[in-house]
Amino acid sequence: MNYEQAFAKLIEHEGGFSNHPHDTGGATMWGITEQVARQNGYKAPMEVMTLDYARLLYKQLYWDACRCEELPAEVRFPVFDAAVNSGVNRSIRWLQQAVNETQDGVIGPMTLRAVRQSIPSNTATRISGFRLLFMTNQPNWPTFGKGWARRIASNLQGM
Repeated sequence: MNYEQAFAKLIEHEGGFSNHPHDTGGATMWGITEQVARQNGYKAPMEVMTLDYARLLYKQLYWDACRCEELPAEVRFPVFDAAVNSGVNRSIRWLQQAVNETQDGVIGPMTLRAVRQSIPSNTATRISGFRLLFMTNQPNWPTFGKGWARRIASNLQGM
């Protein structure tokens, strides 16, 4: 899976504008929170953020930050999607946990070696399991849990 394929799949989950009162991310467009957008120079109202702008942010802040191009194809989307949903550091730690590597939140040579020596489908499944377990412990699980579980299930079905 390349970035454009991953982005297309991600946007199926993220949708357009949202400002749910129970979402700690606040106002979002294409899944990009207002805070992240502003930190990266976005000045316009969130409701008018273009999909192309979101594509650039997702590539830089999540795909590239997780070094997804260097991961086995089957592992790329689970790492990318988890980074978008729960943060880059946490996603990388789940990846490291999945391959029994030190969980420091940094993809370096040891993590890459462990990932490349693993069975990609097993690694991807383990990441999803760690992610789902984490999500069930979030205080806003009652509000968003069904959607998160469906998202992770959809990812597992697509592997």
